[in-house]
Amino acid sequence: MSAREPRRPSSETSRAVDRSAGELATLAVRRMEENLAWYRDLPAAERSQVGLVAQTGISQFIAWFRAHEDSTPSALSIFAAAPQELTRTVSLRQTLDLARTVVDVVESHVESLAGPGDEQLLRESVLRFSREIAFAAAEVYAGAAEARGAWDARLEALVVDAVLRGEADDSMQSRASALGWGDIAHVTFVVGTTPTVKGGAAAAVDALRRAVRHQGVEALAIVQRSRLIAIVGGTEDPLAVVNAVAESFGSGPIVVGPTVPHLFAAGRSARAALSGLSAAPAWPAAPRIVESQALLPERALAGDVPAQRLLIDRIHRPLSRSGQSPLLATAEAYLETGGSLESTARALFVHPNTVRYRLGRIDDLTGFDLTRPRNAWAARVALALGRLADAERSARASIRPPLEVTSKRVPSSM
Repeated sequence: MSAREPRRPSSETSRAVDRSAGELATLAVRRMEENLAWYRDLPAAERSQVGLVAQTGISQFIAWFRAHEDSTPSALSIFAAAPQELTRTVSLRQTLDLARTVVDVVESHVESLAGPGDEQLLRESVLRFSREIAFAAAEVYAGAAEARGAWDARLEALVVDAVLRGEADDSMQSRASALGWGDIAHVTFVVGTTPTVKGGAAAAVDALRRAVRHQGVEALAIVQRSRLIAIVGGTEDPLAVVNAVAESFGSGPIVVGPTVPHLFAAGRSARAALSGLSAAPAWPAAPRIVESQALLPERALAGDVPAQRLLIDRIHRPLSRSGQSPLLATAEAYLETGGSLESTARALFVHPNTVRYRLGRIDDLTGFDLTRPRNAWAARVALALGRLADAERSARASIRPPLEVTSKRVPSSM
């Protein structure tokens, strides 16, 4: 027994629906203006584009209905006339409101359009087509979101790469602005290892980005080889944020660079954090989340010249300035005697209370308390670097330029 043939609309109904195209499109636009506040608030150009989508939807429905096709209508072509940028202005929910308005307009004219006995058929056709519009809209928005996500990820990678190379040029500024980072202040570079997760590097980046933004903070993130990198912006307390999202990183240390005013100064934070990650194995007892500044001694030993200069500037230079020589001698003696007040006092021929007073002065002057083992270790490295720098300057100063030999000009005889 053959399948039952689907019922066809009468020629009268088909002609009536065909003739109504212009009127229905005009009524749809008018009803959108009356009922949809978001449509009224659109700029004229975008309002025209939305109206074009509505008109195209009605035209596509009429063409499909007139052809008496049994196959599922293809509603994707309705959105082909609209520019891709429209998905940024009009949300999926608003697009569905638009489709619902168009359907309501056609349904309200079923009685006048349908021939005798075709009313139910026309209603069913309208509902079937409206369902396809909804599916098509969801597909369009999903595709736009995917394309936007891929483009944003590419921009994000370019911006982070520019930060790593220290290239804060106009192209970086343009890309950062496109990502919404043009005005974000208090920027910190964070680096750790990439976790092993299902979905690979992309999944790790997405998880980290979501975790950071859950803290109300902006983030740019990429995977570079085995390192998971994040640039965190909009917080003056990056350590609290990193503590909250630490599970998004792999095992091993997570190094937090210094906070800088804006993204275009983030190269300094990046260099310090990456240097700290490389030097972290030299401090086995380091906390999992560690500031790059806390790793200054290890960074200096690993050949990080800025870290060496920073240690010299913070410890050796203040102690060796004119008038501070007793403090330098006290620091050296205290470190050489293993942190013993009595032994330091004997070496300097002073009272232990004098040593205690000078250690307090050293702490006030440099910010390093030599009675704490970690600070004492940093000071030992800083003083050694300072002595090497002084010796190098002395060696350069001892090299005299050769004397210029000038000869007097002997006048020729006439």
